[in-house]
Amino acid sequence: MKRTTVKLTDELDARLRHEAARRGTTISELTREAIESHLGIGARRRLLAAGAGRSGRDDISERIEEILRQESGP
Repeated sequence: MKRTTVKLTDELDARLRHEAARRGTTISELTREAIESHLGIGARRRLLAAGAGRSGRDDISERIEEILRQESGP
């Protein structure tokens, strides 16, 4: 694993530290997750678990494209 230095504003640093503490994780892990999310890495991992639960609806397979568009944002 590589080490990278990132310069943050005081406000962003405080928010990052607060969120890491709230989640009970490290700043490094939260930063990696944010970068992966921004770059679209890890999306496949989330989709692999998409069928893990039951929604109670029977039209999900018919609406999958619409649902994925909504989930991926603009």
